[in-house]
Amino acid sequence: ANKVVRANYSGDTGMHVAKWIWCYKKYHSKERIKGDESWIASIYVDASKRLSEKEDLQEEVNKINEKLENRTDKKLNELWKKTRKLSIDSWKRIYNEINTKFDKYYFESEMEKRGKEISYELLKKGIAKRSDGAVIMDFKEQNLGVWVLLRKDDTVLYSAKDLALAEEKSKRYHPDRNILVHGSEQNLHFQQLFKTLELMGYEREKFTDVSFDLVRLPTGKMSSRTGENILYSDFIKEITDYAKEQIAKRERKISKKELEERALAISIAAIKYSMLKQDSRKVIVFDKKESLNFEGDTGSYLLYSYARACSIIRKAKRKTKKDFSHSEISVQEFELLKKLSQFPDVVLDSYKALNSSMIANYSYELAQKFNGFYHSCKVIGDKNENFRLSLVEALKYVLKNSLNLLGIETVERM
Repeated sequence: ANKVVRANYSGDTGMHVAKWIWCYKKYHSKERIKGDESWIASIYVDASKRLSEKEDLQEEVNKINEKLENRTDKKLNELWKKTRKLSIDSWKRIYNEINTKFDKYYFESEMEKRGKEISYELLKKGIAKRSDGAVIMDFKEQNLGVWVLLRKDDTVLYSAKDLALAEEKSKRYHPDRNILVHGSEQNLHFQQLFKTLELMGYEREKFTDVSFDLVRLPTGKMSSRTGENILYSDFIKEITDYAKEQIAKRERKISKKELEERALAISIAAIKYSMLKQDSRKVIVFDKKESLNFEGDTGSYLLYSYARACSIIRKAKRKTKKDFSHSEISVQEFELLKKLSQFPDVVLDSYKALNSSMIANYSYELAQKFNGFYHSCKVIGDKNENFRLSLVEALKYVLKNSLNLLGIETVERM
């Protein structure tokens, strides 16, 4: 097995941060700074709106960006540190809730100094060049356009920071393979990055990227600039409230704590599965109503199938014997057995293709086969009970593992 290091790279500096700080200082400084998602987002929306209406204000933002980079303004640095911490605390809470973790957190601010040094080194070696005062990589002959490393004022762009990040990861971990996951609007950027790293002496075959297309609502594109987006805090509340209603219908005597925990697990499964089942290279449409459906190709349906298997095993109240004798295997039993046997191949194919939708689609097909079996074959009290119980246990084991690979936690009761 390969040792995997999960690294997270966050943009805690750059023009988007300068825009936010500029807008807060100039138009919202009387407001109390708080770690509230919607408040933080509203300042950025306001900044984008003001800058689009009056373009010459960008010069003020540029000056703030320059000061943030050279760390000369003490008050500005304090404001940056304070708001940065609120943001980090906020998304760490979200990562914890959606059950994801990282072994290493990298930040753009840590890469600025070295990114600038690398840019000057590339300039000195004749690999990069000056154009209108900026430091660029000219890839027009390779049909990859121009990649800007430093602006005219010599402030560093995230392109140069990505070079510093590649160097840092290479020195620390010596990876055989770097898999960079990014949004599809950055496809060209990563081609330019890999080309530059190649010119710097890195082995090209060690770098792979996995591109995810935009997540859209059925109504269209989400945008943090215009505010046409869904905030996680609002969205997770909406889904968990719905899940609580569904659970309460099925189970009257449930504690508040158990209700909260189960509703959250079902909600996270609904969100993750609805995105991971789609081809990452195509636009991912997130349909809230569809993802909340407890029937059909949804995370809720898969959890329900798993809980149903758990229920059968609980009702059987005994451990299976090792005698798997069977008078005659039915079509439904055979179909389920065949689907269970495909799991190792699906996992391997998914790894080779770096495509999570293959495991997601397999999980759904497996749940369908199980539900076909459940409706056609009596388990408890049947003459083939032991065999069928073993089949249910195998299903429970494989479905749990396949969902686990998608980062989805199972629940024993729905």
